Amino acid sequence: MPPDENDVPHRLEAALTAAGDVAYDWDLTTDAIHWHGSVAAMLGVADAGAVATGRALAGRLNPDDLLLRQQRLNAHWTRRATFDCEFRVRAENGGFAWVHDRGTAVFDASGRPIRMHGVWRLITGRKAQELRLEHAANYDDLTGHFNKKRLREALDHIVSSSLRSGSAGAYLAVGIDKLTAVNDALGYEAADAVIVAVGQRLDRCLRVSDVIGRVGGDRFGIVLANCPEEHVAVAAEKILSAVSHVPIMTASGPVYVTVSIGSATFPEQAKTSYEVMTRAETALAEAKRAGRNCFIPYRLSEEQRRQHRMGMALGERVQRALRENRLVFAYQPVVDADTGAVDYYECLLRMLGEDGSVISAGEFVPLIEQLGFIRVIDRYVLEKAVAEVAANPGIRLGFNISGLTATDYAWLRAVTTLLKGEGEAASRLVVEITETAALHDIEESARFVGSLRTLGCRIALDDFGAGFTSLRHLQALAVDTVKIDGSFVRNLGQNYDNQVFLRHLVGLANGLGLNTVAECVETAHEASILRREGVGFLQGYYFGKPSIEKPWLKTDAARREAKAG
Repeated sequence: MPPDENDVPHRLEAALTAAGDVAYDWDLTTDAIHWHGSVAAMLGVADAGAVATGRALAGRLNPDDLLLRQQRLNAHWTRRATFDCEFRVRAENGGFAWVHDRGTAVFDASGRPIRMHGVWRLITGRKAQELRLEHAANYDDLTGHFNKKRLREALDHIVSSSLRSGSAGAYLAVGIDKLTAVNDALGYEAADAVIVAVGQRLDRCLRVSDVIGRVGGDRFGIVLANCPEEHVAVAAEKILSAVSHVPIMTASGPVYVTVSIGSATFPEQAKTSYEVMTRAETALAEAKRAGRNCFIPYRLSEEQRRQHRMGMALGERVQRALRENRLVFAYQPVVDADTGAVDYYECLLRMLGEDGSVISAGEFVPLIEQLGFIRVIDRYVLEKAVAEVAANPGIRLGFNISGLTATDYAWLRAVTTLLKGEGEAASRLVVEITETAALHDIEESARFVGSLRTLGCRIALDDFGAGFTSLRHLQALAVDTVKIDGSFVRNLGQNYDNQVFLRHLVGLANGLGLNTVAECVETAHEASILRREGVGFLQGYYFGKPSIEKPWLKTDAARREAKAG
């Protein structure tokens, strides 16, 4: 006899079975759990009795997930926070099933939780896919070590920690000597076997705290944390011996291999991951020129040491200026080419000296980037610009961010937080990223730009034409505006080649529906040529020099005087 279609429990069971989910009713006073749907099949256990109580269920959870689940439950029971949790449950065969648990509690009159109702969904397949994607994004397929991106992130973290604690560390650039010859003579399978074997030997030479990654076809990178400079050579010599001492067995026979090593220390020789890796690669190239199978450390010249001391002193001055609110904006107008009306003001960073002097960004920002403080400055610029547009509804402001920030998701989260509750303020912000920074990692830059545009910000590609942006790059980045590099505008009337190149750049931008801004416009003749070529907006001394006084306040004052008169 078919079941009664009005039988609600049966219909619930059927719906859950069709969805592949299970529901539960957990009596918190007795700890008994009643399941709806086949929880035994979902978890790979003999019957539902294996998870018939909260205690029995907790005993089957992966130990790494137990604390998280309990924290989420406590937050739900005490603060009424949403209970939504993913965790692993052990099956009879010893494996683990991933489940997504979403539920809600029933409370008595005193506010004490007495029951939990919820639904489980099996997500083992999704988690496996996530793990595969995470592995592909962070690890080298051949060796299983970190890839270049993940290694740089680890190096960033260790260098930052070193700057805070004052401890020393080093980065080793390790290159396999003449790997191309192995590939040409024995084939790519033998070359791959060499790469894997060298990676394994490097692993055996390192401490647990050290980090290794594969950064190129024949190159590895090693981060030695908490390693004084005098110990770096010892580590390098150990690696040289481990690689060259015994031949590597391949399908084509034994292969004798050597490596060359270059190193750079931090924070003494470099204070950013980019600097550390670049200087170690420079030393590696020197080691190869010296005959290979050797170690060469990067050395600062006396002039470099002098520059380093000057940079440290300037870094302290900038940090003091930051604490004392002496980093200010100089505002320069960007005007409509046809009407001359101000579209927005670009915020150019200036430092006020203790004597009242005004110091341009070019005198301190490059050194701040080298010292690793640029993200702090970019955060300060962001907060200052958002505060200005929020306080002055009639203005638009643009500001630059560094190449390091152009893919920094912590900065993006800060933008989201600052703009929350500020209405349409985002639509009056123009965030400028340089062409060279955007092209450094086009996919990451495109995601970064997309996130900012979703918030409502306008995006400008600065120094357009100075790099190698292609049509494909522009389409991928999806910016709103391109700012034509000033080198193509200066002396435009006397330079026919620049006029031809300018026409090409403007045509490319206009064809994609992008706004164009020409920088460094200093004469009426240059402005006339730019208008004729179809440039939409102009910026330069001809239309206004950067001023630390806020131009819109002058305009408001003039209006009040005219009205009073």
